[in-house]
Amino acid sequence: MDRRRFIGTIASGLLAAPLAAEAQQAAKIPRLGFLGNSATALAHLREAFLQGLRDLGYVEGRDVVIEYRYAEGKVERFPALAGELVALKVAVIVALPTPAAQAAKQATKTIPIVFAGTGDPVTGGLVTSLARPGGNVTGLSGLGPELVGKCLEQLKQAVSGVTRVAVLWQPGGQGERTDRNNLKEAEVAARALGMQLQIVEARGTADFDRAFSDMTTARAGALTVLPSNMFNTERRRLVDLAAKNRLPAVYQFREYVDAGGLMAYGANLADLNRRAATYVDKILKGAKPADLPIEQPTKFELIINLKTAKALGLTIPQSLLLRADEVIQ
Repeated sequence: MDRRRFIGTIASGLLAAPLAAEAQQAAKIPRLGFLGNSATALAHLREAFLQGLRDLGYVEGRDVVIEYRYAEGKVERFPALAGELVALKVAVIVALPTPAAQAAKQATKTIPIVFAGTGDPVTGGLVTSLARPGGNVTGLSGLGPELVGKCLEQLKQAVSGVTRVAVLWQPGGQGERTDRNNLKEAEVAARALGMQLQIVEARGTADFDRAFSDMTTARAGALTVLPSNMFNTERRRLVDLAAKNRLPAVYQFREYVDAGGLMAYGANLADLNRRAATYVDKILKGAKPADLPIEQPTKFELIINLKTAKALGLTIPQSLLLRADEVIQ
């Protein structure tokens, strides 16, 4: 080999080495799946999750690639969407509402699944236990039947003299076992608080007007809304119907209060989704979902909307306002 060809070969090798290293590095960028209900309704939760990733040093497009799939309010679409993410061979699937996590679990037994803010993951069939999830699913639970009773307690303090409370629920909204536990807890709490409950179901959005008409006909003095994927997506409409029918209402998520609802008591969903990033980080670094305990919320927040209270003619007791984590003027 002559000197010119030798130098050319060396130069080509030097140029090719960085390119090969860059290609190898690009190939190692993990691909995540994000399975949710609605791009619009979940925008702030998606951003919270991305912020959690950024806090850990992951920047979307640079350190991770994320495939987004949304059912847009149609729960029956979750299985097909989960199947798409499995076919893409993503490294982890992040599933937000309970039906999304359940669909992902049905779609794969090997790809790790991280849920955030679901109902009871044990009764919902997602994991075998909180301490040892088993299988390929783990994450953060944001709900529990005990919250139903706590919401009723806050409502009784906010609405002086209320004795009849409507309970709006969606059959199958959180899974049969969780729904049954929620209703049972509501009945136990109501007896202790001296309340009568009016159980009102809404299977779809077409049932909303009829449901509120039933509440007013039965002279309900207040309302509590049980968790449901559909209800969360339609929260602004539910809040508007509560205002139209002059029903003070308590919810389990602050997003309802941000939309104009009276009050909410529950875990902070944005915080749970931010913390879901830590599970993804651990899994990408080699941890197995089966060995990552389910995290339950340790802090609950009480949010009160004074503007809504004024519109309803309510005077919220000062003692309740002082306990609130946030009061919206």
